[in-house]
Amino acid sequence: MILDRRVRVNGRIASQLGTKVSPGLDTVTCDNKPVTSSQSLLYLILHKPAGVLTSLSDPRGRPVIGDLLPPRGLPRLFPVGRLDYQTEGLVLLTNDGALAHGLMHPSFEVEKEYLAKVRGCPTPDDLARLKAGVVSEGERLWTTHAEIVKPGIGSAWLKLIVHQGRYHEIRRMCDAIGHPVLRLQRVRVGPIMLGKLPKGCWRRLSPAELADIRRACLHGARRQTVGRRIARRPESEG
Repeated sequence: MILDRRVRVNGRIASQLGTKVSPGLDTVTCDNKPVTSSQSLLYLILHKPAGVLTSLSDPRGRPVIGDLLPPRGLPRLFPVGRLDYQTEGLVLLTNDGALAHGLMHPSFEVEKEYLAKVRGCPTPDDLARLKAGVVSEGERLWTTHAEIVKPGIGSAWLKLIVHQGRYHEIRRMCDAIGHPVLRLQRVRVGPIMLGKLPKGCWRRLSPAELADIRRACLHGARRQTVGRRIARRPESEG
């Protein structure tokens, strides 16, 4: 159908096989008739408590986020990324694989914001190290933002923003500067905020939130494409 020039994206004929579109942002037609997804896509935000696995089931019988969803009435959903067992906060669930990939892939640079209660009170030099990057288990990890939001006696709350998505990265970075994490909560993924959603509860994303997060993924994909083109561009002579 594409080779027969029957398909249009945003009103323009799609001339290349493999043309990519973003659901909800791009309009696709075939023979001038709108094309819709073959499945009903669903997007939820859930407030995961500590002591719950970011999984829909567990062979060992431990609590999972699947226990917090209704047993019937929803399509099969999958968590977008994972929070470790003792980390609480925002988890997105969807059956939209393209969106999930855009949110999880580090090259798309979708921000994740955390509040971390750490032992002791980091110094300005400690925060500078987090932003400059630390090495943990052979990996370089860094934050794009690090600040103390609530100092305390024997501990402090930090606001940390990352986009790498590495295994236990917040805990490993804080260990590396000598201030281990006592409590950890994810409060934002891209433009989506946890807000006042109670622990163990979930809600659907609003149309505005869905448009915002699709736009964030689309911008990340464009940055990735531009970066690849620049990397492949031959150096000029002379």
